[in-house]
Amino acid sequence: MSSGHIHKIEKFKSRLLRTERDLIVYLPPGYDQQPHRRFPVLYLQDGQNLFDGSTSFIPGKYWRVGETADHLIGTGAIQPLIIVGIYNSGKRRVREYTPTRSGRLGGGKADRYMRMIIEELRPFIESHYRVLLGAWHTGFGGSSLGGLLTLYAGLRYPHVFGQLAALSASVWWDRGWVLRFAAHAEVHPRPRIWLDIGTREGPRIVPGVEQFRDVLCSKGWSLGRDLHFEIIEGGEHNEEAWAHRVGPFLQFLFPASETPV
Repeated sequence: MSSGHIHKIEKFKSRLLRTERDLIVYLPPGYDQQPHRRFPVLYLQDGQNLFDGSTSFIPGKYWRVGETADHLIGTGAIQPLIIVGIYNSGKRRVREYTPTRSGRLGGGKADRYMRMIIEELRPFIESHYRVLLGAWHTGFGGSSLGGLLTLYAGLRYPHVFGQLAALSASVWWDRGWVLRFAAHAEVHPRPRIWLDIGTREGPRIVPGVEQFRDVLCSKGWSLGRDLHFEIIEGGEHNEEAWAHRVGPFLQFLFPASETPV
């Protein structure tokens, strides 16, 4: 089975953010052999935890995104796609991944971070790689605070991101602010959303994510159609647990049956 190619872009500079950050760009098998074909793109947070166990938060424990995508593309289960892993900036991660400031936890700079992605990173990726344009072909994903950011990004910028993978989303942030935001947001077009939570992530965590699911359903999302919700029995809050969910969310968001002609 053929493998995709990994490009590492070091110290991507931004006019909007103080810190440079590394990027990992996964190009699907066959990318170079199909010079006229364009591909959907998925932007994932915490890029150092996605492709390489030597760079991950817990050494050796990573999402195995490249291996999983290679397998699913090779077996015809998903569309070939480009995946962009955006490294977090360490101490500034909480600040950049949260839409509001929450007491002593800080945060609240997600809008500026999203401007960097939309106004700087996205044009860079689209100018250097053969990307399909349009929200339906553009995904966004992350876990924990990255999952919170994903939900905010999809509801705030649905004209940009049409496919969302929110794993173990920290909807508890700032006393459940994102629940209130979702309830009042005018979202058009509605992105397709993968939403999950593990039973071993804390006794008060699961009900919050269930409540977020209910808010989405009240606004027109339909389970099994444009919303997948799953409580993973025994699921923990770590890279090893999230690695098991990569294949399922890729199949839900980028099924081979929707491959553009």
